[in-house]
Amino acid sequence: MTRIITCDEITRAVADLCRQANYYLGEDVRGALEGALAREVSPQGKDVLNQLLENAAIAATEEVPICQDTGVAVVFLELGQEVQVQGGYLYDAINAGVRQGYTEGYLRKSMVYPPLDGRNTGDNTPAIIHTEIVPGDKLTITVAPKGGGSENMSAAVMLAPAAGIRGVKEFVLETVKKAGPNPCPPLIVGVGIGGNFEKCALLAKKALLRPLGEPHPLEGIAALERDLLESINCLGIGPGGFGGRMTALAVHVEIFARHIASLPVAVNIQCHAARHKSITL
Repeated sequence: MTRIITCDEITRAVADLCRQANYYLGEDVRGALEGALAREVSPQGKDVLNQLLENAAIAATEEVPICQDTGVAVVFLELGQEVQVQGGYLYDAINAGVRQGYTEGYLRKSMVYPPLDGRNTGDNTPAIIHTEIVPGDKLTITVAPKGGGSENMSAAVMLAPAAGIRGVKEFVLETVKKAGPNPCPPLIVGVGIGGNFEKCALLAKKALLRPLGEPHPLEGIAALERDLLESINCLGIGPGGFGGRMTALAVHVEIFARHIASLPVAVNIQCHAARHKSITL
């Protein structure tokens, strides 16, 4: 049976998610920062982690952004195939919500168009929207503001299949090492393996949405996550780039089938302000 969801409902939900994501750090991230503080040995690193936790508490209490870079509005939709959207065009409703949320929430607007010589669009639209059709009669919306500093340090490569797991590890480590302090560590590192050029990048982005501390369900991939995290935390970059043990809080890997002739790999780096909020309508 078809279920109707109106564009007005969607717009209100997106506007609220834009504000919530920018004001409130997830409990999983807060817990990971507290755990990192307990394990960090560098005095400078401990100081940075204490400041990040204090900053998150102030942001939540005063309802101000965790970070001045309130990012590109990346919106993930899981649209039930039995849902009918009425009252307008779905993507227009999403962008109206971003416009409302960023304006009323006093969030920095960062989108420019055209991209090579553009002017600020003034309302942080257009959003970047990824839609997946799923079974059922519900719509799940996730808003994930993504700052420029961490996004700029992300990368993708088309490896030869012979590179194997060793090649994947080398690429991920080299990407994080090259990034250094620029993406504001401690990081969450999303890795996409497989698919094709654009699919592996999307996998890496979606990997950042997984709750911290939740391993991949396949043990071989979960072991790769643990190995990469240990190797990254041996780089010595540390919180804020001041040196220390806790360069990353987590590594999340997502996978997909690939062509026999290619091994696509993408790394999407997320800063300590790992922001995303979801609602199901």
